[in-house]
Amino acid sequence: MRLTDVDREQLYARLSDHAARGQIELPELERRVAVIADAETQAEAAEAFAGLPPITTDGDREPRQAPWFGGHADADAPGPGWKPTAERFRDPRSKRVMRVWEDLSGQRHYVPDE
Repeated sequence: MRLTDVDREQLYARLSDHAARGQIELPELERRVAVIADAETQAEAAEAFAGLPPITTDGDREPRQAPWFGGHADADAPGPGWKPTAERFRDPRSKRVMRVWEDLSGQRHYVPDE
């Protein structure tokens, strides 16, 4: 799938998160940014995240949640380039079935499975 400008911006932001957490140094960040800049497809851009752990929510940051939802979920629909996983669960607060999606960097997102 072709990489859009929106996809690139999201991937740059994700790399910035890794750098802010001290997982990559500036020269490595620059190299990975160049991989994304040169990528034509999402698969090529995903190579910029090789060897990096998925970013998970820690105690310092609240998970993003859709304001209408009030439980698991940080999106009401999958984002560009997200791939569905086989994982589903029932949110205990809302009783809605949620599907787990992964973005190009491997970060997991919860979207209502309707």
